[in-house]
Amino acid sequence: MKALRYVLIAIAGIVVLLVAAVVVATMVLDPNDYKPQIEKVVEKNTNLDLILAGDIDWSLIPIGLELNDVEAKLDGEQFVSLKQLVAQVDFWSLIAMAPAVDTFILDGLDARMVKNKDGQGNWQRVMPEPAETPEEADTAAAQDEPAEPETAETSGDSAPLKFNVEEVRINNAKVHYIDESTGQDVTLEDFSVTANDIMLGQFFPLEMGFRFATNKPDFEVIGKINARLMANEALKQFEIQDLDSSFEMNGEPLNGKTVTTGLTGNITADLENETASLKDFALAVADLTLKANLDVTGFGESPKLAGDLKLEEFSIRKLLAELGQADINTSDPDVLEKASFSTDIGGDGGKVQLDNLKLVLDDTTFNGSFGLGLENTAIALNLQGDKINVDRYLPPKDESAAAGDSSDQPAESDSDGAGKTAAPADESDLLPLETLRGLALDINLGLEELIASNLTISDIKSKITANNGLIKVQQFGGNLYEGDFNVTATLDARKDNPTWKISERANNIQTLPLLTDLAEVTLLSGGANLTADITTQGNRMSTLRNNAKGDINFKLAEGSFNKMNLTRMACTGIAFANGESLGTDGWGTTTPFNDMHGTLKIDGNTINNTDLTAALAGMELKGDGTVDLKSSNLDYEIGLRVVGELHRDKACRVTEYVEGVVIPVECRGDISGEPAKLCSFDGSRFRDTLKGMASNAAKQKAKDEANKAIDDKVGKELEKHVDKETSDKVKDALKGLFK
Repeated sequence: MKALRYVLIAIAGIVVLLVAAVVVATMVLDPNDYKPQIEKVVEKNTNLDLILAGDIDWSLIPIGLELNDVEAKLDGEQFVSLKQLVAQVDFWSLIAMAPAVDTFILDGLDARMVKNKDGQGNWQRVMPEPAETPEEADTAAAQDEPAEPETAETSGDSAPLKFNVEEVRINNAKVHYIDESTGQDVTLEDFSVTANDIMLGQFFPLEMGFRFATNKPDFEVIGKINARLMANEALKQFEIQDLDSSFEMNGEPLNGKTVTTGLTGNITADLENETASLKDFALAVADLTLKANLDVTGFGESPKLAGDLKLEEFSIRKLLAELGQADINTSDPDVLEKASFSTDIGGDGGKVQLDNLKLVLDDTTFNGSFGLGLENTAIALNLQGDKINVDRYLPPKDESAAAGDSSDQPAESDSDGAGKTAAPADESDLLPLETLRGLALDINLGLEELIASNLTISDIKSKITANNGLIKVQQFGGNLYEGDFNVTATLDARKDNPTWKISERANNIQTLPLLTDLAEVTLLSGGANLTADITTQGNRMSTLRNNAKGDINFKLAEGSFNKMNLTRMACTGIAFANGESLGTDGWGTTTPFNDMHGTLKIDGNTINNTDLTAALAGMELKGDGTVDLKSSNLDYEIGLRVVGELHRDKACRVTEYVEGVVIPVECRGDISGEPAKLCSFDGSRFRDTLKGMASNAAKQKAKDEANKAIDDKVGKELEKHVDKETSDKVKDALKGLFK
């Protein structure tokens, strides 16, 4: 026991001596006397020039150090300067082996960081480059070798950290960064932090403020943050409560507008159990407010999420205006005034699942679900909407451009002088093939009614899948103008030259309202039935057109050509043959037909048709020709075969020598022009028709003359010997013989 008592007395004596030494040092020694030595030590071991212009003070209770007006220069230019640094530690906490910082004050820090045109930062030149000897190189290599892992005996849990700070205060700090190679200039200034009663395991208040500015682009943010923070003694659990922050932004991206953004809520994180949460989290940007509650379990590759997300109703136009952005030019100025979004967040580990998803845009509502696999980015989307008019959101039509004269843009001429379409500019690939190969999609979309390009489509259903570069539109169909349609398509992007296959089926779609709404074209009416099978390959538009192959089969049971009277065109030829002129009344502007059908064969930029057939009143229509999509040119010939009476106009009477002839009609020109001007009576081809008519007329004349000879000569002789009835029978028999 005596030995223990002596040990304790010795320890107490040492402590007393240390305390006495510190007291004597603080009372007798003046640290300012050692400023030249301190400056020389720094200059010797670094590339800095240290200037201690202010006083250095220290104290015993609390043990503290105070520096004033400190500056460090690098290559003659300011690197870091400091107005004041105060660090004080509670003396008795050192005696108790639980050090507690009484006060830490940093005032007027100014750091200047410059990266030169060669990409080297001035902070990289603070320490001199060592002259490495071979022995030092071996030592450095040995130090670079990985250390042996700690054993269980030496790597036990460390004791909880004891941490206690009475006050931390940072005022007027500034960091200035310049990149001379890019001209980028970034400044963080007016940076301040205030915190009191900082202890692990309990909440303490924090206040922070700053100004952040850049010159490329010219942008500024002034921020203020208030919160209560807590960290446990093991520094594995963190919590932020009552977060209340605001950020005032202005500058070039906002076109002179000042925008205020705010963040509020509570945040927790448990690193040991790998959990985190956002509670009552709200982000406000101008007119937009986003609210969220989210729990995260697992910080690895397969986290599990649970919570909700809500974007409160806002005006897109008002938001753009408050952010200093240009308004969206739409045909309907009343759209983009109401938008909102809400969803529940869940899903198994490694998957983000949005259920009860609701998206509202003006008077359109979408409901559904969304799933995202975090590991393979697989997307599953099921979205069903009510009604939307896409045309309302498109820019208004440019009437002046539509009325412009096409002659202002002359076409190129080939060696023969014929016009042709100007060569397109250099094309880029349509699709990012590598991105498509990584897609995993399962998308189901539905819409009660869609208006697009003035077309009204109802009961739309679509299903799209993608897997390893094979994208399939398994269904895209709906009801369209009293009929229905369905399109399927496949894009195989697994190779660098992707292949496309498109199939379409349409049943009884009324062409008149369809073409009228689509392009204000009233050329054709009738219920259309269509099948199309088209294949092509490539990843550029011109290549796709050049490689296109396929057939389009169409049939219209009953309909009419509008603003195009084919009957009058045929009668023009008949009247010409009869040597008469047509009247001007009673013609009308349409040509009814029955059962018009044909096949369009696609071969690159050319569409061929050789079997167009239709039954018209008193005529049979047949046609063949081509459409050149590259030059937008139509070259088509129609033959109108006369099979019966066409019209009550006397000049169009169908005589025996007219019946069966073909009246030619030609359709040529730019298919984007006025439809009524495309087709007209073909006088040059009608000359061949006239030869057939003349032959028929000659035969008829010979027949008439033979009949007249029978009547005049043979008839008189017969009448001398037989009665009239017998004479007529003999004359008829002779007429048949001559015929």
